[in-house]
Amino acid sequence: MTGDFVETLLATMTLAEKLGQMTMSSAGGATTGPVRGETTTESIGKGEVGALLNIWGKATTEGFQKLAVEETRLGIPLLFGCDVLHGHNTVFPIPLAEAGLFDPDIWARTARAAAGEAAADGADLTFAPMLDTARDPRWGRMAEGFGEDPLLGARFAAAKVLGFQGELSSPASVAATAKHFVGGGAALAGREYAAADISERALRETYLPPFRAAIEAGCAAVMAAFNSVAGVPMTAHAQLLRGYLRQELGFDGVIMSDYAAIEELIDHGVAADRIEAAALALKAGVDLDMVSGVYFSALPEAVARGLVAMADIDAAARRVLRLKQKLGLFDDPYRRIRAPAPAPDKALALQAARGAITLLANDGILPLDEKIRAIAVIGPLADAREEMVGPWTLAADPSQCVSILDGLRAALPGCDIRHAPGVSIRGDDESGIARAQEICTGADVVILCVGEAANMSGEASSRAHPGLPGAQRQLAEAVLASGRPVIALLSSGRPLIVPWLAERARALVATWFLGAAAGQAIAEVLTGRVNPTGRLPVTWPRAVGQIPIFFAERPASRPLKPDDPFTSKYIDTPNDPQFPFGHGLSYAMVALNNLRLGQTEFRAGDTIRVEVEAQNLSDRATLETIFLFARDRVASVAPPLLELKDWMKVDLSPGEKKTVVFTLAAEALSCLGPDFAPRLEPGDFDISVGLSADRRKLLSARILCGHSG
Repeated sequence: MTGDFVETLLATMTLAEKLGQMTMSSAGGATTGPVRGETTTESIGKGEVGALLNIWGKATTEGFQKLAVEETRLGIPLLFGCDVLHGHNTVFPIPLAEAGLFDPDIWARTARAAAGEAAADGADLTFAPMLDTARDPRWGRMAEGFGEDPLLGARFAAAKVLGFQGELSSPASVAATAKHFVGGGAALAGREYAAADISERALRETYLPPFRAAIEAGCAAVMAAFNSVAGVPMTAHAQLLRGYLRQELGFDGVIMSDYAAIEELIDHGVAADRIEAAALALKAGVDLDMVSGVYFSALPEAVARGLVAMADIDAAARRVLRLKQKLGLFDDPYRRIRAPAPAPDKALALQAARGAITLLANDGILPLDEKIRAIAVIGPLADAREEMVGPWTLAADPSQCVSILDGLRAALPGCDIRHAPGVSIRGDDESGIARAQEICTGADVVILCVGEAANMSGEASSRAHPGLPGAQRQLAEAVLASGRPVIALLSSGRPLIVPWLAERARALVATWFLGAAAGQAIAEVLTGRVNPTGRLPVTWPRAVGQIPIFFAERPASRPLKPDDPFTSKYIDTPNDPQFPFGHGLSYAMVALNNLRLGQTEFRAGDTIRVEVEAQNLSDRATLETIFLFARDRVASVAPPLLELKDWMKVDLSPGEKKTVVFTLAAEALSCLGPDFAPRLEPGDFDISVGLSADRRKLLSARILCGHSG
């Protein structure tokens, strides 16, 4: 079909039919807010609904599609949208964990596998990737994104969009939705749905780049965030939706609201009633109303009052219809529903889980000795396969997951492995601690499995105290007091603030929520069959009072100085995080030496060659992630202390030395000037490489920019 088909169809549609195409409704599936009235077969048959939310399954989606195609006047197919954040039937690691692979190829492959499963289950569109830059682990949705750095976010966004969409009309592809535009990760006090007060500079430097990358990768849809930015709710933010997305970036895809967010403009205090709310959202550029039903019920009156024009409605309906056309729904409404389901990619799930595990601390106790004979596996997360799926997995069967206990027993069949949960994840009952401490007696090592329940991260799961919930600290203290060596595993969707555990456990491992292969991957890493290669995509704080915390902060007017009380510091805790961005240990030791630059001066349009020697000083092979950072020494706007410019993963055999070469475009060193336009300013830049963002351990060299660009 040609583009003229949509125009011809639009010309035949009534106002009600256009508004129906601009309405996405629930039909009994998963919800993230109050149900505003579920879709009925009658409303679908009347053409009052153009899309359905979080409905999956071949029989269910085909039944609804037949109603739309066979019983409505125009036979316009429905669009089925579904959350597919980290897998559909097959569960992969949560995005925050997967981001720690620093591997765009795997990011794209897991999205492709998830898209194939979701499409075969009837989905045409996924509400992913989640691209909120997050620097506050109190905010539960940190679990759904890539972490703190905008370059990391931009590459994650592009990989996920390309993975989900592929060739958009393919029956194995789904349309991607970049969400939540924009600023949810900066929510006040880390509280879900709260306002975000973000400067124009922070927006453009930190929060918008991942969305720009998604649009440039061809993302089909964008979801406006619940929150307000600088007092303007995003669902009504014409400056960012129409101005930035439509005009500046040239985005011509669908912009949708979040769940009931148009009606919630009343709660924001910017609309007096549903009519005003509908008008504000439409004028701002929102095409698709999710769940609230405000467009269908209130826009006719808004038109009558002159609050919106028919041209606004036509433009929104046109974009929805064009998306359906790009998805091939007009050619074959059942193209995804009737396609064969792909086989679960269990090998990919295992590969991703292995790579996401991050060894935070280790005094040499890991990997486990091959001669180990008795292990006490303690904690409420040890035998909790239903928690391994992580937050917000709609179609996944938790029974597919391998628990930590099962993984260890399979990996160490000759070992005496004893288990006691000790406490529940949330509860305050400590009666099981004595039994847990008892079975530690005689164990060669204790593996302490603690952390969060899966639903303690994700939407509406903000935590003021992101440490160990319930009586888990009491359990941990008892185990630590047993006198046996303790390896602590943290299952969570965010960094957990446990400095006391980091300091006293012999090893500390971030196992996040790893999905289907969790227990197997963890056991392989603990036993040394797999070398841990995960690296932190987010700074890990040691105290709640340090939040928000991130490596790319700007200089203080009085930088921290030893023995000077009048500098930027805390009087009750160090400034340094527990673990920096990029941190992650392995069973090998890699040293970086001999940093050198290809030139001493550069100009606009140049490419800077950066070389460093990486040597494996150990007797086992490893895969190391090497980060490239930069800092502008003097700029027209105070420059960050460190900015990530690239990274590279390098395979090193035992004892091997390699020259690692980065090529950095001069324009990558541009800053946003006072007018927020990119500018390459003359002066000195520090180019640094390292294994994390710990500034004390970086190798650095200086280069001069000869003139601005």
